[in-house]
Amino acid sequence: MTDSARAASARRSRLGGPQAWLIWVLATTFVVWLFAIQTGYAVVSPEIQRTAGLTLEQVGLAASIYTWVFAVVQFFSGALLDRYGSRPLLAIAVGFVTVGAFLYAGTTDFALLALAQAVLAIGASFGFVGAGYVGGHWFEAARYGLMFGLVQAFASLGSAVGQPAILALLQTLSWQQLLVAFGGVGVLLVLLFALFVRDPVAPDATAAAAPAPAAPDRRSVFAQILAELGRCFGNRQVVLAALLSAASFGTMLAVGTLWGPRIMEARGMSTAFATVLTAVAWLGLALGAPLANIVSNRWGSRKWPAAISLALQGIAIAAVVYLPVAASGLAIVLMFAVGLFSGAQMLGFTVAGESVAAGLIGSASAIVNGCCFIVSGLLTSIPSAFLPDAPDLADYRSVLWLMPAVLAGGVLASLLLRERPVPSGA
Repeated sequence: MTDSARAASARRSRLGGPQAWLIWVLATTFVVWLFAIQTGYAVVSPEIQRTAGLTLEQVGLAASIYTWVFAVVQFFSGALLDRYGSRPLLAIAVGFVTVGAFLYAGTTDFALLALAQAVLAIGASFGFVGAGYVGGHWFEAARYGLMFGLVQAFASLGSAVGQPAILALLQTLSWQQLLVAFGGVGVLLVLLFALFVRDPVAPDATAAAAPAPAAPDRRSVFAQILAELGRCFGNRQVVLAALLSAASFGTMLAVGTLWGPRIMEARGMSTAFATVLTAVAWLGLALGAPLANIVSNRWGSRKWPAAISLALQGIAIAAVVYLPVAASGLAIVLMFAVGLFSGAQMLGFTVAGESVAAGLIGSASAIVNGCCFIVSGLLTSIPSAFLPDAPDLADYRSVLWLMPAVLAGGVLASLLLRERPVPSGA
């Protein structure tokens, strides 16, 4: 490589430079977009239920199919990013979500809805972890947790704004037209990802002497990925981090995509106000996601901020479900608290990323995120199976005790974490 070419490579790959921010913004936009589709399910699901003649159980099962497919593919998406990088995997992932949005728009029965959710999930499984991967490779290591928290903050802001916006748009557009519009945005994103998303290039990589060739790994790619996942699952800290994040985000997602509006409607609130309350929860998460890492860094601890936040989140959710009376003002405070304290989920990603080698960050993050969606799937499907077609508040209370119970388990996982020195500069 010539001196001028090497200098150009250094400029292109400067960590934290303009290109880094451009790629991070695109990756974060992908997450915001797919979160809007994902959380918009809470708004459009009643319309889909009526139009396609589905039952509440089928609507809940469709949401669970998304989370289960997402969780399974998620375990491999992180390892694939570790192995092959963000180009072209992220552009392909955006393409899957785009196709899923168009299938979603064409839903006429449960089978097509289930297929749409599965295709959406395959692409979406690269979104959040992909943005984390970009942040971890295009920015300094000490900023990994904060950059991940910012991704979640923007995604949550998008959900908070998106749900009321979707509700308003449904006054003038059909839900099918709305989802076609989401698909159109996806087509544009595919082009932008193909044009701009790259992995950082070490400027001296080609100038350095070639290292001695390593012994070839004769295992299949699938076997190698399983081995990498096995190394992460064998790490106690990664497993505990996955459990605490799964408890926090799994309950938040169940509230934010399905149960939040349904509980509030059962309390006699209008659909519009119930949607606003769900948006308030996402606003809370938008603040809590980066705040969790900031507080943790200042405290010099991952364990105690996680445990306290999970406990407070459990209290807030229990109050939402079981409080005898929920006045409008109190409902706003409680839903904001649910989102705010669920920011503890980001500490799971931080702990996992700090507990493995750099080459396994994608795999460790994928395990954490996959567990989040497994728990979310269980928290949407299990209650749905025990609810009647027209449940009242007492019916919801009889099954949604699962959410505070899961958070209690997350508190225990947090307390079992081993404290490690917080990286300097974090």
